[in-house]
Amino acid sequence: MCGIVGYVGPRIAQDFLLEGLRRLEYRGYDSAGTATIDRQCNISITKSVGPIANLSNKISAESNDSGIGIGHTRWATHGAATVKNAHPHLGGDGCLAIAHNGVIENYADLRQQLIEKGYRFVSETDTEVIAHLITEQVRNKIDSDFNGSAHTHDIAIESLKEVMPMLRGTFGLVIIFKYWPDAIFAARLGSPLVIGVGDNEHFIASDASPLAGFTDQIVYLADHQIAVITQGSLEVTHRDQGVIAHDVRTMELDSNQSALGDYEHYMLKEIFEQPESIRNTFRGRLNTDDATPIFGGLNLSPQDLRKTKRIVLTACGTSWHSALVGEYLFEEIANIPVEVEYASELRYRNSPTEADTVLMAITQSGETADTLAALKEMKRKGHATLAICNVVGSSIAQEADGGVYLHAGPEIGVASTKAYTSQCMALAMLALYMGRLRNVSYDAGRRMIQQINAVPEAVEKALQANSQVAEIAQKYQACNNFLYLGRHYNFPTALEGALKLKEISYIHAEGYPSAEMKHGPIALVDENTPSVFVMPNGFIYEKVMSNLEEIKARGGPVIAIAAEGDTRVAEIADDVIYIPEMPEFLQPIVSVIPLQLLSYHIAVLRGCDVDKPRNLAKSVTVE
Repeated sequence: MCGIVGYVGPRIAQDFLLEGLRRLEYRGYDSAGTATIDRQCNISITKSVGPIANLSNKISAESNDSGIGIGHTRWATHGAATVKNAHPHLGGDGCLAIAHNGVIENYADLRQQLIEKGYRFVSETDTEVIAHLITEQVRNKIDSDFNGSAHTHDIAIESLKEVMPMLRGTFGLVIIFKYWPDAIFAARLGSPLVIGVGDNEHFIASDASPLAGFTDQIVYLADHQIAVITQGSLEVTHRDQGVIAHDVRTMELDSNQSALGDYEHYMLKEIFEQPESIRNTFRGRLNTDDATPIFGGLNLSPQDLRKTKRIVLTACGTSWHSALVGEYLFEEIANIPVEVEYASELRYRNSPTEADTVLMAITQSGETADTLAALKEMKRKGHATLAICNVVGSSIAQEADGGVYLHAGPEIGVASTKAYTSQCMALAMLALYMGRLRNVSYDAGRRMIQQINAVPEAVEKALQANSQVAEIAQKYQACNNFLYLGRHYNFPTALEGALKLKEISYIHAEGYPSAEMKHGPIALVDENTPSVFVMPNGFIYEKVMSNLEEIKARGGPVIAIAAEGDTRVAEIADDVIYIPEMPEFLQPIVSVIPLQLLSYHIAVLRGCDVDKPRNLAKSVTVE
């Protein structure tokens, strides 16, 4: 959730820190700050509340030419959004500055112990506890006449090794010391850190987006690892194993992918990128000759997968909605029982799970704390684990036994759009793959592959309704309650449409199976509560039409998402948005497009911050 950046090299550190923090704005934040070390080895900290522009203005007045520094955007957990709670925080007498992403669950006990030892706290954060703990360990290891230049970095490394086991929770840490003004120290457990390797310079960030355009060589720091980063060197130490080799990978992200281009908002850009992001998800993975998708990274043999008796899909938020789509897909195409679990619940449940159960964790960022914890718990119990993920090298991608990368490209808008449709596409291909191992015929497999290939073009046609959706948004922008209704594959679509409206428009919206409307929600229907029906053609079309007529009979306005050529619905609904005819197993990918557009245009009309909605973060890396 919070964002971390760091730099050491010949450039002015503040220039990269500010640019990096701007690129991390999408993660969500309420305050920001930087810390640098000057030539006299003094640590200088600048912090502000609100947009990065506020921080930039303060730094301009207090700029320095330091080549080493760290920066942070904070999403408040412990303590309000104030300057004193903003990161970085000083430790002890100012010997270090630290920025932290994560949550320390036992910080209150540790704080009390430090207060009793005479440490003074100036913030309400859990992070300041870490700063003082590290300070204490460093003090215990140095002489009273300590001169930093006479010591190696080992003192800092050993201090971190002793502090890390004291911390219960998650952390990604970057630290600078006045004693070692040539180095940034980093450590992680559960919160991501990516190190960029440049030409006689190094960068560090919470994810790869700030590094694009500066370097394409990156190192993913893993749990329990400590990095010492100087201008010309990078050394990685495991907390228990000593110095270890680190892999340098080539980053696929292009800085142009994160540019807005001609779009007003990232969300709109990403909505319109979906034909290409969906193509990227299935590109090279459809084998027409064998009538099956192919996957190179599952790391489970066809024999093992054929023995699967149950699949557990786990996720949070929008990814949970794609998991619901996956439930229909696997049960209908592959004839495998499926259970869909909120990751935040699964991680603490002790539900009996039979042998030959496969866990599939679905996540855009690959860093969602609850999803990672649920995956680890199921893995600990001996179950095979797969990840459906968009970020190469992320924590969940590394932890899972295997998986599928979405290749959807960077998603900057907090409200997920293209990652969701790519997740649904990946699940459709996995369901077909497992179906071909079990019960789907060659002819049926060939037909489904042809239908999958047609999805990007169908999405392009659905996007042509953008101007019409904008007009409908104008009509309903003042409404404060919406109902979203759909059945079968389009019930999860209704949930996703309602979530999008809530996320960025701050309008109360609820999604239901259409038939459940009569069991309570119909009481909400009035002339000021629009009902959005997701009802492309299918075997239960008549049932959904009956539900629509019940809403109209009670004076409720209706917006219908219907298949091209459906003239009947136009006679009853107030507004109809047409989408191309699609087979039912692929309908969620196309039918969600107008719902994404509707939420976007209503949010713009209501003056909401579309890409950075209040109280939300892109990657929920804390519980």
